Amino acid sequence: MKSIFKQAILLVIVLTGFSFYGQSRDLDNYRLPDQRGVHVFEAPKDTISTFDDIQVRIGGASTLQYQAIDHENSGAVGLELKEIGANFNLATANLDLDVVLFDGVRMHLRTYLSSRHHPEPYVKGGYFQIDKLDFISEGFMEDFMKYTTIKIGHMENNYGDAHFRRTDNAQAIYNPFVGNLIMDAFTTEVGAELYYRRNGFIVMLGLANGKLNQSINKSAAGNTGGASFLAKLGYDKQINEDLRFRLTGSLYNTGYVPMSYLYNADRAGSRYYGVMIPATATADDFRSGRYNPNLRNEITAIMINPFIKYKGLEFFGTIETAKGKASTEVEDRTANQFASELIYRFGNTENFFIGGRYNVVDSEEASGADIKIKRTQLGAGWFMTKNILMKLEYVNQTYDGYAISSPFNEGKFKGLMAEAVISF
Repeated sequence: MKSIFKQAILLVIVLTGFSFYGQSRDLDNYRLPDQRGVHVFEAPKDTISTFDDIQVRIGGASTLQYQAIDHENSGAVGLELKEIGANFNLATANLDLDVVLFDGVRMHLRTYLSSRHHPEPYVKGGYFQIDKLDFISEGFMEDFMKYTTIKIGHMENNYGDAHFRRTDNAQAIYNPFVGNLIMDAFTTEVGAELYYRRNGFIVMLGLANGKLNQSINKSAAGNTGGASFLAKLGYDKQINEDLRFRLTGSLYNTGYVPMSYLYNADRAGSRYYGVMIPATATADDFRSGRYNPNLRNEITAIMINPFIKYKGLEFFGTIETAKGKASTEVEDRTANQFASELIYRFGNTENFFIGGRYNVVDSEEASGADIKIKRTQLGAGWFMTKNILMKLEYVNQTYDGYAISSPFNEGKFKGLMAEAVISF
């Protein structure tokens, strides 16, 4: 009964938001959650203000997939995989609250209403975005703030560009495929990021507390946690009407942290349900199909992302290396990732697309094994409206280098995924 009551309250809030604020849903310095936001990375910086009074935008997203994937491994006794078949997955949903509090000051809050890992609602995180300091005094540091953005909160850290194209639970409209990268860099930490953008150049510096789960309790080492340092340097330019070029390099670095979550912080779960899970498992591995190098206590990760769009043809690449170790290990280990996406968009509003992605992870395991995971994704999509997207994907993933005692030994999965996305 409590669950039904909670959902009813949320529905009333959403409908109220549509009633009161349906005429002014495009905010300043805001990445739109529909087709218009597909090729946007950081929220745009625009000094033109439309602020009149407090403005509330209530939005959200919902997705549903049909999965027809088969998986297999060596078939060794005791390592058999769960039997899976073709059917619909659990529908996922997000609720977004964006509030313009003052001229140049906006708050964002995202709640996962349902996800693979949690059927009940819980907050992903939220932040303040500051593009003007007029709340201190009108025109305060306006020459500096003309090019500067400040973000503060418990938020998705801006490491790399791949996270701008990934699926965030139900928000899947930016992703031309159904699944995210194999080594899916995504984490939410409490911190601050400062951006300076001018003449196409992008500089970002950030500092966070290195923790996914916030706590003031001291560890056995006598501290409450560590810290993570983030940096991004890049260039993004619309060369002419047909050609856009972007290239960025990003850094995520920690000293010692009680637990690094850079590659396993996504609590919403993977899109490939049930794959490669042993038959003896008593619970769902909600990150199935992904890989975490388990650099648990020290990590330095670097990601380089080129993006080129010429008319309807676009290329997006990921070159990534992560180095670090657990506190119980003596030497650092390295995990490398490469991904290449080629997409062709066509139609009057580029509302159709076809494309492919090739993704490889090559990593040193704590056991000493050198493993390699390869994935090929072929996809197509149709924006029925700017808020409704239909996607179809063929995926083929293989595992090499795993010990005979591992359920990933000679592992592979392949098949079809269809996904419907609504985002507003």
